[in-house]
Amino acid sequence: MTQETDFMQIAIDEAHKAARKGEVPIGAVIVCDGKVIAKAHNMRERKQNALAHAEVLCIAKACKRLKSWRLDTCVMYVTLEPCAMCMGALTNARVKKVYFGARSETDLNWKVETELGLREECSEILRDFFSSKRK
Repeated sequence: MTQETDFMQIAIDEAHKAARKGEVPIGAVIVCDGKVIAKAHNMRERKQNALAHAEVLCIAKACKRLKSWRLDTCVMYVTLEPCAMCMGALTNARVKKVYFGARSETDLNWKVETELGLREECSEILRDFFSSKRK
């Protein structure tokens, strides 16, 4: 067995924990320098929180453990291809690489209406903030 297989097996074990709790069976593990630093499974139903995906919970634990939001030396192993939200979280956390076990067939099965408003004022706040950071 390879190290990748071992880490994926830990993610699978997390998925089984989720299933036993009536959650969608998805598990995730974050590894840094060859060591597991965080693991989690889906908890949306138990927490009644739309953000409680295995990947997001795992990222939060890893950030706390490393005392940094930057996980650029870390790798995630997850049992299902990350959804758009989780991929966004992985990107924002700067996770180096993601291994996933199964492809997702149902991502983005809901459409959210959007509307643009007060664009200039909102853009100005961001421009001013980053401009002051560069000085």
